[in-house]
Amino acid sequence: MSSSADLDRTSRGWHDVLLVARVRRRQGVARVRAAWFPILQASVAAGIAFGIAHYVLGHPYPFFAPVSAWIALGFSTDRSARRVAELAVGVAIGVGLGDAVVHVIGTGLWQVALVLFVAATVSRLLDRGAMLTTQAGVQAIVIVGLPAAAATGGPFGRWTDALVGGAVALAVALLTPSDPRRHPRALGQRAVDEVAAVLHLLARGLRAGSASDVEDALVRGRASQPSLDEWTDVATNARDLARLSPAGRRHHDELALLVAASVQTDRAMRNARVLTRRALALLDAPATHDLRAAADRIEATAHAADDLAAEIGTGRDPARARSGLLAAAGALDPFVVAPQDWQVQSLVLLHRSLVVDLLEAAGEDPARARAALPEM
Repeated sequence: MSSSADLDRTSRGWHDVLLVARVRRRQGVARVRAAWFPILQASVAAGIAFGIAHYVLGHPYPFFAPVSAWIALGFSTDRSARRVAELAVGVAIGVGLGDAVVHVIGTGLWQVALVLFVAATVSRLLDRGAMLTTQAGVQAIVIVGLPAAAATGGPFGRWTDALVGGAVALAVALLTPSDPRRHPRALGQRAVDEVAAVLHLLARGLRAGSASDVEDALVRGRASQPSLDEWTDVATNARDLARLSPAGRRHHDELALLVAASVQTDRAMRNARVLTRRALALLDAPATHDLRAAADRIEATAHAADDLAAEIGTGRDPARARSGLLAAAGALDPFVVAPQDWQVQSLVLLHRSLVVDLLEAAGEDPARARAALPEM
């Protein structure tokens, strides 16, 4: 009996590992789909910068031209001209100061400390951006740390290379403007899809009395956290950049709504995991419970979450999702769902919090979202 139980636990463990691996693979493929074109652009820009510095300026080893282009452009779609310029200037400041220090006072312990202090101080004087200061310091350390033989193109050849790379990166950013809402929308759709998928699995498990399906829902809910965190980070960065960019200010309101939706969706997923753990405890309990009515209501919420994901992804007003979620909220009376079973009623109570979070993610006023729930 013990060996059979051990075998079941081992089998379940491998099943969970494979499920997490599938979720992570799906997330990884989604990241590649979103990033392959920006990576291609940055790679081509680095090659062009190298070519200009090598063939036009005659520098035999223009290391910092492609480095500057790659650092300034990066691999994400969040490429406002201000951000690219900030990174390019940071690299140029660091390389220029490093070159000056090397040619005037040489290299060594105190020279590294001095150039880092000066580069960071000058960067803070010029701009409040943290990225500019960080890149200036890092590049200054690299320059002072490299042997003098690595310098090409005269006393300030490496600084010239950094300027070339930064100029190429800025040209790419200006010539290929992107909508700052596109990436947060796509991430939002994937994140809300994960919430919907967890709820669909949970509803199926409750309806069939399958602890395996409910365990799968819990594993998937836990594995989805990186998608939720990425959505919040990217949406927040896009909103902050839009506030600073004249061209992006017209999108600021929608980006602010996406940030708020990401926070509420994260709360909804946390509540979904709590709901799933509670459901698993009911299925594992000796007593039997009629979970079909609770499953039907969770399924209705899952369908509304499907609508919310699609509407966030396309940038439409999530009116359809709000309507579905309001209807789902109105059906969450624990004394109607399970009049005589307080344990199933506890599931409904947890479900109520989840629906309110999704309603707020869909743009509903918090007071109206709570008012949609039946009084108790």
